[in-house]
Parts: sequence; structure tokens; C-alpha cells
Amino acid sequence: MSFAPYIIEAPYYAPDQALREEFNADKPLVLVVEDHEDTRFMLRTMLEMIGCQVLEAADGSSAIEVARRAQPGLILIDGNMPLLDGLSATRRIRELSELADVPIVALSGHAKPEFHAAALAAGCDDCFVKPIEFEQLKNLISGLFHMFPDASRNFTGTRNHRYANATTHITR
Repeated sequence: MSFAPYIIEAPYYAPDQALREEFNADKPLVLVVEDHEDTRFMLRTMLEMIGCQVLEAADGSSAIEVARRAQPGLILIDGNMPLLDGLSATRRIRELSELADVPIVALSGHAKPEFHAAALAAGCDDCFVKPIEFEQLKNLISGLFHMFPDASRNFTGTRNHRYANATTHITR
């Protein structure tokens, strides 16, 4: 079964349960937060190929609301977006108790160490430089959701969360 992409822009007021019932509990739910439609399409396509379900938000403000309502298993968030940038949105998401342990990976078009450090300080678990490689994304999903036993688990985030166990390397 294939799910149509959800592009949700604030304000979004669907009941929490109704949104969650749209998705299969057996597949990981990933929120992709990116203002560029082509990048969202690329990420959604790769995630669906891996076996994930995908929600989308086009800005940081929408991301907070979608994350609060859907409670995804992973958030991929662009660092530079209109209305509210990804790092500011991450800080606000981390303030919500129901989302405090959800892994968040910042996405950046530049590989500056300063951005990586800022992303970790904002509460991100890791930072990937765009364009994201398929194997990199597959390894991330495998490390978090144990979908591919043969894939290497390279998720080296910095926060403890509900997915941290013997097969991941997340420390706080």
C-alpha cells in the first residue's frame, strides 16, 4: 500500500488520532522538513523505497505542529528554511515532552563544522550534508528501526532516546 505524501502547512488542526490512523503502525513514520519541494520529493522517494511512511512539512513552524500531532519515529529537518529555521524548530520540538526522545537529523547544504556543532547544540542527534546518499539514509533507518540486519549501523547521534540499544551508538 502506498501513501500519498502529506504536505502540511501551519496551521493544521486535524485530530491527533485521525492523523495517526492514516499510517501503518508496522512501518516507520518519518517527518521530512524541507522548504525545497524537489529535495522533499527525493527524500520521500528514498524513504518509501526503504519501507518508511513519510509526512512532509515545508517550514519549521509546520514541522512542530505535524511532529506534535503525528509523533513520528524520526525527523529529518533542513537547517535553513523560511518562517522558522530547522535549528529553532528543533529547540521547540525538544521542549515538548512527547517528542523529547524522537531522533532528529539536521540536513545541510554545506559541510561546515560550525553548523554541525550548532545542530547538535540545538538538540539534533546528527547532521547530514545534502545531497543525502541512499545508503546513508538506509543505514540511518536500519540503525533506528532494525529493518536491515545486514546494513551497517552508522547512526552516531548524541542523545539517548527510545531507539538507543545495543545496535545503535547514541549517547547523551
